[in-house]
Amino acid sequence: MKYTIKIHKIATVNTLPQYWNIDDFKQLLDKFGFADAESTDIKELQELLFMAITDYETNEAAAIVLDYKLSEHLNEGQIDQLSNEMLLDKISEEYPEIWLHKDLFSINQLLYSAFNGKFPNIEATIVDFEITPIKNAEKTITKEIVLKCFAQNLTKSNVANRLFGSQILAEEAFEEANDVIWELHKNENQYSMITSDYWMGKNEFLSDEFEATIELFEEE
Repeated sequence: MKYTIKIHKIATVNTLPQYWNIDDFKQLLDKFGFADAESTDIKELQELLFMAITDYETNEAAAIVLDYKLSEHLNEGQIDQLSNEMLLDKISEEYPEIWLHKDLFSINQLLYSAFNGKFPNIEATIVDFEITPIKNAEKTITKEIVLKCFAQNLTKSNVANRLFGSQILAEEAFEEANDVIWELHKNENQYSMITSDYWMGKNEFLSDEFEATIELFEEE
């Protein structure tokens, strides 16, 4: 299957739009001992939360936020371990469960901002682009299709190319594509993709316009 891709914009960001909402901040304020916050202004609630968070030790604060967001997926021991490791390492890039990277990124960046840089700073990449199927190529654009196309426009040293070479070449199923690309949004013929800078850094893209020929894995 062949596609043409035109990239309009590549941005490096430190936070994800709309990841945290007013209800999140109110619930977190309650967990940090600041109950009954009446404001409905998200910026004001965030400022209150940052003040409440800094009353705690860094690892204690990390554990509270991790527990709030990921207690359904991580046990107490895992949360305790991560709350300490986050101060030293970019956990949202290194954690073996790729499907947790997006959440870990936003948790890390919340703590990074609250503690004025005591946590590592991590970045994400947002790409605005057009993708056009040629002839009989699949018209429903999935994360797998986007990732396989973009892989051909990234440097050979790119992490996704190195780790998922067999999947990109359709020699294996590529279930990880849904986790490597955090979000894929469509507006008419325009698309916006969000992923970690770890998987696709702004400087790793080779061209603004390119063609890609890809295959999808088929079980025998």
